[in-house]
Amino acid sequence: MRSAFWIVGALAICDGGSAAAQEAVKRWETGAYSFSDELGGFRITGVSGLGTKDDPIIIAEELNSASPVTIVIRTIKPIRPFDQSGLYASGFLHVRIEALNNSKLPWVEFEFELQEHLHQASIFGDGLSFDQRRTESENISSPNFREYSRDFEPYDRLLFRSGKVDHLETATFRFMVTDFTPRWEFFLSQDPRIPSS
Repeated sequence: MRSAFWIVGALAICDGGSAAAQEAVKRWETGAYSFSDELGGFRITGVSGLGTKDDPIIIAEELNSASPVTIVIRTIKPIRPFDQSGLYASGFLHVRIEALNNSKLPWVEFEFELQEHLHQASIFGDGLSFDQRRTESENISSPNFREYSRDFEPYDRLLFRSGKVDHLETATFRFMVTDFTPRWEFFLSQDPRIPSS
């Protein structure tokens, strides 16, 4: 099933050691990839799609604070560079993020950053980017923000600006991830920005 998920139990021990709580960490699978909220700070509520232009990966999520969070993305099917079927990890991944703002604060900007290694800036040689080969990409948009900008060196960042997403509203972002040296695992950091005053 394309939007099936695995539930992996993580045991959390309460203070005093007298009680234990079961916390579910989900790995959602669709197309050739899995998506996980295992690093915490937010919750993925659903995924679907193959990752092609006509059938993008759709990630529904809920952010409960305005702090940065990171999606762990893993390849679950064989890597076949430039394959267009969506059945293999090809190095081209069309993504739509639907982020519910449950932070009780308005978002005035929203930044994404790709990382090949967690907490390390992506460099040119790793092949990972937000469609870096195109100066103006038709694959990048958001109905909530009028403008975007991209930084490629020494980071691979995509910043949406000139908009606002209030508490309990959902922001939608569309973009394409390209990876010309496809890896089995990479990371998508998300940083909602709030007004400075």
